[in-house]
Amino acid sequence: MRYFFIIAFLSLFSVTSLAGQASQAEQQSQFSSEQVIAFAKQVEYQAAEQGARAFIIARVGQSAESLPDGIAFTHTAVAIYSQLTLADGEVVNGYQIYNLYQKATNPAKSHLVNDFPVDFFWGAAELKAGILIPIPALQQRLIELVASGQHQSLHNENYSIIANPFNDKYQNCTEFTLDMINASIYQTLNVKQLKVNAKKYFKPQRVKVSRFKLAMGNLFVDHISTDDHSKRQIYTTSFGSIKRYLDDNDLLSQSLIING
Repeated sequence: MRYFFIIAFLSLFSVTSLAGQASQAEQQSQFSSEQVIAFAKQVEYQAAEQGARAFIIARVGQSAESLPDGIAFTHTAVAIYSQLTLADGEVVNGYQIYNLYQKATNPAKSHLVNDFPVDFFWGAAELKAGILIPIPALQQRLIELVASGQHQSLHNENYSIIANPFNDKYQNCTEFTLDMINASIYQTLNVKQLKVNAKKYFKPQRVKVSRFKLAMGNLFVDHISTDDHSKRQIYTTSFGSIKRYLDDNDLLSQSLIING
């Protein structure tokens, strides 16, 4: 019995390492404020230099060696160039980021949070950013979706770190980003239709973690769920799979990896 619990603990540790705190706000920074601010400005500058008004942005929330094969980033969102009002009332231009974050008090639930590049990278494990700049027409549709507030109707508060992109039982930050992209492409907010379209055209990322480890995580960690998947393999949305999706359908203008 003692041996079983040792194995269970080790397996649970491995699975919760996959989850980490990749999609939570208000994390502790592993870098100085000066480093984070400088990197955030670098990301903004390079995106603006490419003429991006709307783009997909990703960060690394935990060490690269702890991530499953094929997954390089742990949190993904949409950034929109906007007029921003600061706390002192000053109006400036910059990027606002539209995120799905886990709730700190209940990681099995999520909420939508708008923040800025400094906030976005504050809890990063590595000063590294993934940038996907869609073609101008798709950028414009993303801007219109967010400006109307209709992107909020795509939110499903039931969170799983390995949510299946082909159904709406759970959602994670990267699936929410994919749903925003598809709502803009197909001009619909009908979630069931978006899932049909995703299943037809989107190739998700396989998560190569053993079923035993996932089962242990499912038992003990309330933000790792597998009951939205088939019994054989686990697939989820990743930054890389979104990149392939946009590229395969001639919707990607440019992709960048920015290192601090």
